[in-house]
Amino acid sequence: MSRSQLQKLGTYMRPHWRTATLGIAALFVVNALSVYIRRLIGNVVDRLQVSLDFDRVLFFVFVILSLATVMWVIRVASRMLLFGVGRQVEFDLKQGIFQHLLRLEPAYFSANTSGDLINRATSDVDNIRRLLGFAVLSLVNTIFAYGLTLPVMLAIDVKLTLWAIAVYPVMLILVQLFSDRLRSQQQLVQEELSSLSELIQEDVSGIASIKIYAQEENERNVFRQLNDRLLSANLKLAKTRSLLFPILGGLASLSLLILLVIGSGAIANGDISIGDFISLLLYVEGLVFPTALLGFTITAYQRGEVSIDRVESIFAVEPRIQDERKARSLQPPVAGRLSARELVYTYFGARQPSLDGISFEILPGETVAIVGPIGSGKSTLANAIPRLLDIAPGQLFLDGQDITELALNDLRGAIAYVPQESFLFSTTIRNNIRYGNPLASDAAVEDVAKQAQIYEEILNFPQQYDTLVGERGITLSGGQRQRMALARALLLDAPVLILDDALSSVDNQTATDILHNLSTGTNKKTVLFISHQMSAAASADRILVMDRGAIVQTGTHGELVRQSGLYQSLWEQQKFEEMLR
Repeated sequence: MSRSQLQKLGTYMRPHWRTATLGIAALFVVNALSVYIRRLIGNVVDRLQVSLDFDRVLFFVFVILSLATVMWVIRVASRMLLFGVGRQVEFDLKQGIFQHLLRLEPAYFSANTSGDLINRATSDVDNIRRLLGFAVLSLVNTIFAYGLTLPVMLAIDVKLTLWAIAVYPVMLILVQLFSDRLRSQQQLVQEELSSLSELIQEDVSGIASIKIYAQEENERNVFRQLNDRLLSANLKLAKTRSLLFPILGGLASLSLLILLVIGSGAIANGDISIGDFISLLLYVEGLVFPTALLGFTITAYQRGEVSIDRVESIFAVEPRIQDERKARSLQPPVAGRLSARELVYTYFGARQPSLDGISFEILPGETVAIVGPIGSGKSTLANAIPRLLDIAPGQLFLDGQDITELALNDLRGAIAYVPQESFLFSTTIRNNIRYGNPLASDAAVEDVAKQAQIYEEILNFPQQYDTLVGERGITLSGGQRQRMALARALLLDAPVLILDDALSSVDNQTATDILHNLSTGTNKKTVLFISHQMSAAASADRILVMDRGAIVQTGTHGELVRQSGLYQSLWEQQKFEEMLR
């Protein structure tokens, strides 16, 4: 394991160093007692050869049994302590990964699949837990076993001890030879597992599309291919383990056989007493298990080593969108005036900017529609305002303040944003609507449902506001999901409301009524309405027409429809489509 990975392990364990130290100390006591008991048994055998006394035998049996009981209790305590450290680290890592992912911008999740991220937060963290629990316990136990046992063995008989441990250098060489192969094979297993997890996650989320296009057989074939690759990777890893571990166990047992062959001759020549020989046999037998366990320790070690890299690759990503050192708070009351000055934004790897020198001023309480063909930059503009994109300073302003200089929580708290895809959580309608304000009253929930034109439909559901919507709102229609998401945004009562084609599944009349409700009353909001529904956009106070990342026209519906240009073409196109229906 590289130095950086060892440092990471130290970082993981640092908050729990007291527990780990206590567990390691308990292991030391266990091994010390084990060495003493084995030596005591040898001494007892020699004493009983001189004088066989039944009462004395019972006394030694009682002493050895008592010491063994104490050793067993301490061993259990050491395992609980060290395994507990592994569990604590597992908790800390999962918590840390989740909190870090929440800080990252949406672009990160576009480049990294959810299946792989889930696998890293579960399977890889579990491997690290095993490394810090089982592997540390086994490694420390082996060190103490050798460190305490070998000096006593050498004190009994140097020659026999050296013969007994002669095979152990061979074992260490084998471990070194197999180490790189085990690591690469383990990494391949983790990568194939991530691919399979990704496919499962995607297919479960897109089950409706799979059935609509009758692609069950195709998905089964893809799954079978990925599953075969995972099986192949696992079999290669298992083959390597099956080759290495029996060899290690066999070599460990060979040391016992060597001692039996050479030791019997030493007893016959009078070079060693029977009691000392029995002690040596017990010591070598005691080293067999931790030595044979070395193979499983290597597996946990290799898994943990790979998983540390995979988990740390998440932590290594710094959020590109975060509060500046001198981020300012947004002082209430927020009027909701939005302005842009030569706003430019280019997606990573793109040749042309999605926003190309946009400038505008939207007054507080004004309802402004943004229309234009697909790919004209409307959604990019909507994502830029709440800083879901990493825009440069000095381009976008809220109430005259540069949004890149404002605290993110304050900025996003002043903006209610309903994106194109209306995401709903797998909970009740009530909880979905008050997601942004969990303490909102039922009366407030019903009020925003009325504003979003979804109130009557909710009352028709079997359990009304307590109806479960299913994963991603699968039990609702597209229009219902959009209006539910709108109600959720309205409950925030933010001064700025951005609707990014959020009423595309709603009929024109309902969309127009919703916009009318938002633009009237005493608590008017600044509404930015992005839509392809020209009839609904026509009711806005002002319309911005975008094309190829630029604003090419601006004005009211009455002004724009009389001008030759893109807006007039879009309006006539919609009217023609309505005639054909």
